[in-house]
Amino acid sequence: MKAPGKTLLGYPDRVSAAPGETVRFMVSSEDGRPYDASLLRIRCGDRTPGGAGWKVEPVPSPVDGRHAGRPQAMRMGSWARVPGPLPAIDSFTLQAILWPTTPAKGWQGLIGWWSEPTECGFGLFIDDKGQVLGAVGDGKGGLDLVRSGKPLVAKVWTFVALVRDHAAGTLTLHQWPMERLGRLDLDATVTVPATARPGRPDVPLTMATIVTAKDGAVTPGAHFNGRLDSPRLAERALDRAGIEALVAWPPPAALAPAVLAAWDFGLDIPTLAIRDRSPHGRDGELVNLPTRAVPGFNWTGAVHDWTKAPGQYGAIHFHDDDVYDAGWEADLELAVPPGTRSGLYAMRLANEGDESFLAFVVRPPRGQATAPVAFLASTATYTAYIAIQWDVLNQASEMRMGGLAVLGRDAMHLYAHPELGLSAYDTHGDGSPVYYGTRLRPAFNWAPGTGLWSFNADTHVTDWLEGQGHAYDAITDDDLHAEGLDLLARYRVIVTGAHPEYWTTPMWQAMTAYLEQGGRLMYLGGNGFYWRIAMSPAVPGVVEVRRAETGARYWAAEPGAYYHSLTGELGGLWRRVGCPPNRLVGIGTVATGFDRSSYYRLTPEARDPRVAFIAEGVGAEERIGDFGILGGAAGYELDAANRDLGTPPHAVVVARSEAHSYYYLLVPDEIMFNTPAVSGLENPGVRAEATFFETPHGGGVFSTGSITWAASLAHNGYANNVSRMTGNVLRRFLDPAPL
Repeated sequence: MKAPGKTLLGYPDRVSAAPGETVRFMVSSEDGRPYDASLLRIRCGDRTPGGAGWKVEPVPSPVDGRHAGRPQAMRMGSWARVPGPLPAIDSFTLQAILWPTTPAKGWQGLIGWWSEPTECGFGLFIDDKGQVLGAVGDGKGGLDLVRSGKPLVAKVWTFVALVRDHAAGTLTLHQWPMERLGRLDLDATVTVPATARPGRPDVPLTMATIVTAKDGAVTPGAHFNGRLDSPRLAERALDRAGIEALVAWPPPAALAPAVLAAWDFGLDIPTLAIRDRSPHGRDGELVNLPTRAVPGFNWTGAVHDWTKAPGQYGAIHFHDDDVYDAGWEADLELAVPPGTRSGLYAMRLANEGDESFLAFVVRPPRGQATAPVAFLASTATYTAYIAIQWDVLNQASEMRMGGLAVLGRDAMHLYAHPELGLSAYDTHGDGSPVYYGTRLRPAFNWAPGTGLWSFNADTHVTDWLEGQGHAYDAITDDDLHAEGLDLLARYRVIVTGAHPEYWTTPMWQAMTAYLEQGGRLMYLGGNGFYWRIAMSPAVPGVVEVRRAETGARYWAAEPGAYYHSLTGELGGLWRRVGCPPNRLVGIGTVATGFDRSSYYRLTPEARDPRVAFIAEGVGAEERIGDFGILGGAAGYELDAANRDLGTPPHAVVVARSEAHSYYYLLVPDEIMFNTPAVSGLENPGVRAEATFFETPHGGGVFSTGSITWAASLAHNGYANNVSRMTGNVLRRFLDPAPL
């Protein structure tokens, strides 16, 4: 049975706004119907029966009310465009080195100045038989085609060139592999008569696509899957030796005057720009964020850091399912009124049969704090999970959770509409990893009322703070990345959500400095501070994830592609770059499991006078968190102390979980060699450890070590031992007396 699709989609243009700043909301009414908009303050987004509850507060705003609806289209597939016309040329050489990943999928554009409807211009393509095809058209019915006659082979670097010799009246296609392939013969040189002179289409020169133009609008299609390296264009018919010489820069003196463009993808890797090294400056731009900082045809394997050898990283990997910025127009604009209380907010869109929530954060006025506590919303992690389709597409999803996957309306809509893009947990259609997560598109799982993970799991923390009467400001990872220590230093206590998994270097440095000067941190989650990621103002709205070498991961970064394109930093686990989370918060991830959660027990050390305040009012024999909407306070992903990984020697484990199931397994980074004893049934290393330690100048850190801790806070109207311990810590952390 086909699940009903979504009819209202949208996203905000920013993750946070201070009073006086404007949030723009991009909305698509898929069937064109009008919709109602209303602003909500989100305390808790848990709609699960028996959960913490749906607690939202309408906030009157100028955008409330009925609005006309219109559909807005998504365009997936990455490509490059070079604006501006080329000079009229009769003889030319157009060439590139390619590494196709799906050569047999059908028509794909490689490079050309070509308009498909009018068959005007010239270009290189992959045809419906997987062969390279060259075309020259005058736009008036004259058309010359030449095919290699030998289908490309996936993941083999191959040189291709289209040569038109006006004087000789020929059109030649060259194809030869850059690798030794034994008996596999890909070499081809095919020449046909040339009668059509190249027309001058009213479109830009493009790469990795075939475009059509209508009424001045260019529409891409037939996207290429694979890598392109060293595209070149010369206004001269070159032989094979000249074609090979044109790759190098600078070219031989005799060839240099003929060069019209020589694009070097090893330049400006952290940006969306592509650079032409010729004197003509035919620079271009990338659309839909193809992957950069990947090895090119000449990568030797001796250097893995692209910043040390950019000449070996002159390739870009294009995908037909890349998505970056939906580029929708704004239908609603909200100027956050002065005096608006900081917190989590959402613009609710509703029509008959559907609703969507476009979530964002109202932060305090810039440069100010309005409360002693800051709740740090894990917006980098939310971005990494946007549009995740793992439960739908991966055969191991039900094995992981020990039960049937429940696929809701949102999941099925994503599956039915691949144009909405993928998450940093998925793989592209050609099997390569999705290195970039973007928030500039509809975000189904960044909203209240969704599954108890990521954003919605964090609303259990905001619900508890408000239920216990604690005033707080809401700030975000994006704010922290941009503002650093100056942002944190305004607060006595920082409280995290349930799963702050992805952190950038500026975030890490800011939190370290905050703790060193006496700050106090409550890490109320698990699997935190795990992956080192990159963010950059050059590509706003994006987190870059390179899962290098090890870690609990859904894909592995490709050899030579471990370093982030946005910053040049080594990706992977923070643990692998000498900064295990144990050094920051005392604990680090040891195990994951998704069937049922368990509970903690106090350790004997919990009665030490240094830490006795934490368990005050909790009996020594009590099961801590043997309840909650997710089954218990110790679950999903678990963190534990480890002195070898940097847990401070004075740290105290105050509570430890037990009785985990067969489906709780040690993470790969905890296993040095294959062993059968990795589950919660037989391995005592599968555990969560709630930990406390003091930091310099009277500060301190309390860490719970479990994603599901937050989901147990509201049990029994907050009258429970998980809530009690959390409250004990927060009250003590708010006390200015040194810890």
